[in-house]
Amino acid sequence: MSEDVSDGWSASASAWIAEQGDDGDYGRRFVLDAPMRSRVEGRGFRRALDVGCGEGRFCRIMQRAGIRTTGIDPTEALLARAKQMDPDGDYRLGRAETMDVDVDAHFDLVVSYLSLIDMPDLGAAIAKMVAALRPGGTLLIANLTSFNTAGQPDGWTRDSEGALRFSIDHYMDERPIWLSWRGIRIQNWHRPLSTYMTLLLDHGLQLRLFVEPEPVDGDPEKIASHRRVPYFHIMEWQKPV
Repeated sequence: MSEDVSDGWSASASAWIAEQGDDGDYGRRFVLDAPMRSRVEGRGFRRALDVGCGEGRFCRIMQRAGIRTTGIDPTEALLARAKQMDPDGDYRLGRAETMDVDVDAHFDLVVSYLSLIDMPDLGAAIAKMVAALRPGGTLLIANLTSFNTAGQPDGWTRDSEGALRFSIDHYMDERPIWLSWRGIRIQNWHRPLSTYMTLLLDHGLQLRLFVEPEPVDGDPEKIASHRRVPYFHIMEWQKPV
């Protein structure tokens, strides 16, 4: 069994796989994939660790860029799908906070693609990810913005005049949030941006990129929604030599 089913991922795995399909959901396909690919392609990365790899979609993207990948995830059903899609791939059951990385197997690229929000002990998880990096290696993060998670689980609501509004509240209070859609019910974590930045800076990492990507295509209503409220950011950090 998966290590921990209390966060809803095991029960939601089948619905998640159906939602993602082969190409990913809207945010991945039309907002995050292009800038994430641009950060891994043609830069000489040889070995990558995908932390919270889920069904292995970004591992397969990195492999097509010539990168040898290892994926780790705590949900057995998602790893089974990853292995089904990529029988020769290296996928391991485990949590970011407790993953065991051999000291002689440091990676030149560690990726967290929308997985930090799933990790209850963020400090332990980031420490493990930094330890997995070789000196000079790159930590690439795609994450939900803290402005967005501070508005969940209600998200968009209508005001007294019927206009759609996105209400942000209790921004500074770190807390778990249960989100439900299309048969999926999972626990995410809201944390202020300063929490992420402080933990990363405390490890001596150097910030090389911070962007808030916009949609490049797809449903015009979704494009408008993503432009009104920030959904994602991408950060790239470098471990000192």
